[in-house]
Amino acid sequence: MEKVKMTRKKSSFRYTPDQLPHAFLRGEYENIYAQTSPAFRKRVSAAELRSLGEDFHRGVDRYELQSTILLEHAKRYVWVDGSGEKGLAAAFDEEGTIISLVILHLETHPETDSMLTRTVFVPPFAGEWLTYWGGHNELVNYHYAYPNQRYAFDFLVMKEGRTFTGDPAANESYYAFGQPILAPAFGKVVGVASHIPDNTPVGTVNETQPAGNHVILEHEAGEYSLLAHLKQDSVCVEVGDCVQPGDLIGLCGNSGNSSEAHLHFQVSDSPVLLSGHSIPVRFQDGRRIVQGQLVSGPDRRSE
Repeated sequence: MEKVKMTRKKSSFRYTPDQLPHAFLRGEYENIYAQTSPAFRKRVSAAELRSLGEDFHRGVDRYELQSTILLEHAKRYVWVDGSGEKGLAAAFDEEGTIISLVILHLETHPETDSMLTRTVFVPPFAGEWLTYWGGHNELVNYHYAYPNQRYAFDFLVMKEGRTFTGDPAANESYYAFGQPILAPAFGKVVGVASHIPDNTPVGTVNETQPAGNHVILEHEAGEYSLLAHLKQDSVCVEVGDCVQPGDLIGLCGNSGNSSEAHLHFQVSDSPVLLSGHSIPVRFQDGRRIVQGQLVSGPDRRSE
């Protein structure tokens, strides 16, 4: 009888997101697996989850929540252990079912993670935008794996967990599309592209011109900011122009290596994207921006 009771309890138990890391550390793999979706269980067996988990969590005594981000019909959480070298990510749907699980050994770069640009930047847009990718590990920022864009950000506009309304195959349906993109600091325009067609959302992307329409600004101390994936023919500055923070430089688009309207923003030590090294951005308010955070930019400067 006791064995039957224990089985019933395990099958009905549901972890809340804040309980999940502790459940992993306590080795409660059967309960965790029972809460995963059928699609997840088709890809991973209960035995595989336990084997991977026991090996991965050996030596970990705690996890700290690093980011949360609302997705359509789900919410994703990322935790990192005290060493910063192990990460856990899980997405829960509206019913509390775990629809994805990722455990990942995290590469760290302390020699550059602790750096900050000498230039002080403001967010390059007006109004409130969501940080979709950003931070100092691959779970919160896929750019982190690549030295030339390690500390880049992807910003978009989200409302009630969605980035669009209406037809998802139309750029105009996306809240970010056509929004003003502003200069993030004083600088000189040293690179411009404006005539690249926008991609069709959820279609093919332009990998041969990854930045798409973009503006590159030169700042003091040999620092260069890139604002990429702008709308075709929307760039309103030219090479040689000097801009102030809040000046309009173009409109948000879906050009280049982009699947939907968003802004890619980064600072590097070179105006050539592929040959430079990304630098962590010093923002005016002093905070470190991480995936899931809502960021409000300054008002647009009057012309």
